Amino acid sequence: MIQALKQLALMNAMKKMIKVSSKEFAEKIEQSLQTAARKLKELEDAGFIERIITKDGQYIIITEEGKKLLYREYLEYKKIFDGEERHLILKGRVISGIGEGRYYVSLPQYKRQFIKLLGFIPFHGTLNVKLSKEQGIIRRRLEEEEGIRISGFVTETRTFGDVKAFKCRINGIEGAIIIPQRTHYDKSIVEVIAPVKLRDVLKLEDGDEVEIEVML
Repeated sequence: MIQALKQLALMNAMKKMIKVSSKEFAEKIEQSLQTAARKLKELEDAGFIERIITKDGQYIIITEEGKKLLYREYLEYKKIFDGEERHLILKGRVISGIGEGRYYVSLPQYKRQFIKLLGFIPFHGTLNVKLSKEQGIIRRRLEEEEGIRISGFVTETRTFGDVKAFKCRINGIEGAIIIPQRTHYDKSIVEVIAPVKLRDVLKLEDGDEVEIEVML
């Protein structure tokens, strides 16, 4: 029943009374004429649609009850897909960086925004995590997401680009993945900042595996 009602909504019956031939509706739901007619009768009897049959054809509009049913269905799907998108799990191995992250995180123009938008004062340095090829494919999802925008700025000597950030937990500790607009690292490496020195607190050495739960 819900699929038939959804099809009527796609035909604009949520907004206005529409003219629907049994043949057209049967083709839309890929059912026989008899099945299509039965489904329309069921929807009408349940109070989900209002139907007027004239010599000119039948006219249908979805009732408030029908709209409520569709909305409940929408909320169910939203739970499914929001649950999938809310968290992204990345696994990789700790590697040594080149000191680039330490420099950028310490810049006051970035630091102020980290505090305001991420909710913590970052330790001056990043934890660099190398992802496998398979995990790198998952990481590309971050390129498609809006994330938290840390605005770039201009000084007398150079321009600093925007940084995209995602709040995360790494082995249970709150932090954030940062993706600079400009970086010397390839996309298989993610940089994590946190209010603590992650290497010390988590007792990490190069080669240790970590799990990053990213909030999208």
